[in-house]
Amino acid sequence: MSTSEEGGIRYGTGPARWILLATVLGSGMAFLDGTVVNVALPAIGKNFAASVAGLQWVLTGYLITLSALILIGGSLGDIFGRRRVFLIGVAWFSIASLLCAVSPTLGVLVAARTLQGIGGALLVPGSLSIIQSSFRAKDRGRAIGTWSGLGGVAGAIGPLAGGALVTGVSWRLIFVLNVPVAIIVLIAARHIPESHDETASRHVDVPGAALGVLGLTGMAYALIEGPAQRSNTTVVVLAAALAVVGLGGFLVAEHRSRHPMLPLGIFASRQFSVSNILTFAVYGALSGVLFLLAVDLQQVLGYSAIEAGASMLPITLLMLAFSARAGQLASRIGPRLPMSLGPLIITGGLLLMTRIRPGSLYLSAVFPAVVVFGIGLVLTVAPLTTTVLAAVDATHAGVASGVNNAVARVAGLVAVAVLPPLAGLTGAAYRQPLRFSNGFHTAVLIGAALCAAGAVVSGLGIANPDPETVPAEDHPLSCPITAPGYGAADRDRA
Repeated sequence: MSTSEEGGIRYGTGPARWILLATVLGSGMAFLDGTVVNVALPAIGKNFAASVAGLQWVLTGYLITLSALILIGGSLGDIFGRRRVFLIGVAWFSIASLLCAVSPTLGVLVAARTLQGIGGALLVPGSLSIIQSSFRAKDRGRAIGTWSGLGGVAGAIGPLAGGALVTGVSWRLIFVLNVPVAIIVLIAARHIPESHDETASRHVDVPGAALGVLGLTGMAYALIEGPAQRSNTTVVVLAAALAVVGLGGFLVAEHRSRHPMLPLGIFASRQFSVSNILTFAVYGALSGVLFLLAVDLQQVLGYSAIEAGASMLPITLLMLAFSARAGQLASRIGPRLPMSLGPLIITGGLLLMTRIRPGSLYLSAVFPAVVVFGIGLVLTVAPLTTTVLAAVDATHAGVASGVNNAVARVAGLVAVAVLPPLAGLTGAAYRQPLRFSNGFHTAVLIGAALCAAGAVVSGLGIANPDPETVPAEDHPLSCPITAPGYGAADRDRA
C-alpha cells in the first residue's frame, strides 16, 4: 500500500499510536546503543581483560557497518518496502544483540557488534520514512515532533537504565534488553501500512557498499592497531593500503555509477559541503570525547556505571528542552551565527573538561563542563540539520539527510579510532587512573581544536539565506534530540 499526499493515517487514531510506538521503539534501540555501550565499556574491559584498543573495537565494529550501509539501507526500504526492511532491521538487530550478550570472547563481541551495525543501517532510515509515508501530510509534522520528543525521553533514561544494569547485574543485560523491545515493535508493526517509492530505481549499489565496508575496516584497523603493532608493521601497512584502495574505489564507483548511493554531485553546493565539514568536526569531538569521558568518570573519579550515565544527563536534557527553539532562532536570524557560536561554546565545554582530575567534585568540575558542552550542541545541531536540508533541492532532501547521517557516523568512527592513540591512551592505560586522566586531557584539547576549526569554517563558509526566499512555516524537522554518536539526520530522512 502507498500513501498519497491527500490520504494517509490521521494523528491521534489507534493505528497512528501503533505506528509511533513501533518507530519510536525500533529506532530507539539503535539510538540508545551509543550511550549505553559507552557506559558499559569499563565493565566489558574488565570482563575480557581488554586493552584500550579492544574497547575501541567494541564501538568501531558497530560504526563501520552502520556508516557504510546506512545510505543503502534507506534505498532498500524505498525499493522493497519500508515496513518490510524496517522489520528485517529490527529482527536482525535484536538477534545480533543476543549474540553480543552471550559473547564468550572480545573477538566474538566485536563480530556481533558489526552485525548489529547492519541491523541498525536497515532500521534507522526506515523509522521516519514510515512516518512520512503513513501519516496525512498535515499531520506529519506533529507525528515527527512526537517521535522526536519520545526519542529524547528514551535518550535521557538510557544511560541511567544501562548504568543500573551494569552496576546491579551485568553489562550483558544491556544487549538482552533489546529483545523484548523488538518483540513489542514486531507486534505493533502489524498496524504499519506498507509503502514503496514507485519512482525509485531498482538498482542497489552493492559495489559501493562493499567498497565502503572494506575501506572503513582497513582505516579503523590501521588507526587502532597501528600504535600496538609496532613490531608487526606489515599487517598495519596492508590495512592502510586496503583503506586507500577501498575508499578510493568507493569514490570511483560512486562517480561512475548511474545510481550511486552517494551522489557526489550533491557536494557542489558550498552550503551543503561546509555543513558536512562542521558535522564531521562536531560529531567527531562528540563521539570521541564522550567515549573517553564515560571511561574517565569510572576509572579516574571512581563513579559507578549508573553515576557515570547520570553525570552526562544534562546534555540530553538541554537538547530535549531547547533544540526546537534553536531551530526557530536559526530560521529567524539565519544559520551562520548559531553554527559558528555553537561550536565555539562546545570548545569551551571541552576546555572545562581539562579540570576533571582525580578527586574532582561533580558540581565544581564535571557539571559545568557538560552543561556548557550541551549548550553548544543545542545551538549547533538543529541549525545544522535544517541548513543541510535547505542546501539542496527538496526532491533530494532524503539523500542530503542520509549523507549527513553517514558523515556523522564516519566522524565518530574516526574519532574513536584516532583520539586514544594521539592522546597516549594505548594498552592498559584505562586501568591506570593518573595516566588515563592525563591522556583524557590531551584528547579533549584535540577535540576542542577540532570544534574551533569547525566554527571558523562555518563562519567563513555558511551563508544566511535571503529572507524573502525563506518560507514562513514552522520547521518540525529542526528539533532533533541526539544521543551521543548519533546524528540529527536520523530524524530528518523524511
